[in-house]
Amino acid sequence: MILITRTVAQLADMSSAILKSEHKDLLIKGVKTDSRATEGELFVPLVGERFDGHAFIHQAVENGAKAALWKKGVPVPEDLPHIPFLFVRDPLAALQKLAMSYRSELFTRVVAITGSNGKTTTKDMTAALLSTIYKVSRTAGNLNNHIGLPLTLLALQEDTDVAVVELGMSGFGEIELLTKIAQPDVAVITNIGDAHMLQLGSRRGIAQAKLEIIHGLGEEGVFIYNGDEPLLTEEMAKMFIPEGIERKTFGLGAHNEWSATNISLDPFSSTFEVTNLGEACSVGQQHIGISGRHNVSNALAAIAVARLFGVPGSEIKQGFANMQLTGMRIAPTKAYNGAVVLNDAYNANPTATKAAIDLLGSLSGYRKKWLVLGDMLELGPDETQFHREMGQYAAPDKVDAVIACGELGAYIAEGARQYYSDSEQLQHFATKEELIAWLLPRIQSDDLVLVKGSRGMKMEQVVEALEKG
Repeated sequence: MILITRTVAQLADMSSAILKSEHKDLLIKGVKTDSRATEGELFVPLVGERFDGHAFIHQAVENGAKAALWKKGVPVPEDLPHIPFLFVRDPLAALQKLAMSYRSELFTRVVAITGSNGKTTTKDMTAALLSTIYKVSRTAGNLNNHIGLPLTLLALQEDTDVAVVELGMSGFGEIELLTKIAQPDVAVITNIGDAHMLQLGSRRGIAQAKLEIIHGLGEEGVFIYNGDEPLLTEEMAKMFIPEGIERKTFGLGAHNEWSATNISLDPFSSTFEVTNLGEACSVGQQHIGISGRHNVSNALAAIAVARLFGVPGSEIKQGFANMQLTGMRIAPTKAYNGAVVLNDAYNANPTATKAAIDLLGSLSGYRKKWLVLGDMLELGPDETQFHREMGQYAAPDKVDAVIACGELGAYIAEGARQYYSDSEQLQHFATKEELIAWLLPRIQSDDLVLVKGSRGMKMEQVVEALEKG
């Protein structure tokens, strides 16, 4: 059975809607929030600052929608074909209630993952490992917010064994809402970084917001968190956590329950030995198709979940071999002349950018290692200092050249100027077009280029230009 499949009457009950229709037994398959609904789906008209989904009801019906949630007080067009309307005070809240109700009816176990960095990669890894012995569904792309999560849950097939979902946020209270919708059996926090500093004020505030994920755990849930982050431990001590909730740690520190030794990195992959409680274990050596010590930490989180679900070490190795990662997260590619390019353009904040710089520092055998950085956005009143610190962190023992782009990128260049005086080693450009024109003729076939920036900077355009030449 594909997607949520319920009668109109059942959907009304699950979403606390008022149904005014004689077609109570009409079967509805699936839910959409845009007017490109397919045959038999429920249309949910959302309302935003610049749009009102109710205005697209004709298009939704023409495309096959068989019923609609509808905000009380909004006139129903008189020329519409007769379809059932489920009247609610707030279509978005009703969508979330519907998803929560559907999740409660399923026997599917839910793994919810959040964190400042690495949550999408960890989601992809966890789903790959669990898929070796279970029927698994995962959040598609980055649908991790108050709309994407409900749609993800409503798209679950009823025979799904495990759903791996990602929870994103920008402010307090958002993770608490999402975790109560998802009702996870297992909750994971990958790390605490600097993302959304503007909204949350400090790393401690970020830790508090991420720890809201515990509020959705049942009394017998499992909480798996990065034991290398003391703020999590400190803030957990202030929370009421039911005694039945089991806690497990992962991280690169040897004190964690799940850790790693003998880490070896190249631009395309990472190899490491897994330890459990400081000792070698049956999981053994693992190889993942993504580079970086921070991604080894993400892999350890996935391993902790997989072992909790009984996935044997041999299957874990196969899961990593078959995993498919969401793009632009240290994705290796080749420039037009054969130079290696690491595309890490999906997003950026100080913690993630330092991890990228550390990765460059760990790699050797290249004529020149280029660090290409765009602005890091939403960092609050200290944004100029954060960018200056990135330049200071990009020391010559890690990179050979720093190329910055954007208004805030000027501060990256300012911070790096203590190391680099040669114009071939340090540059700042106002636009990506200027950067590309300068960089293209300078990279050689035995160079390594890492490109990173916040989503709004669209630094993948630099990667595309390097590929095409």
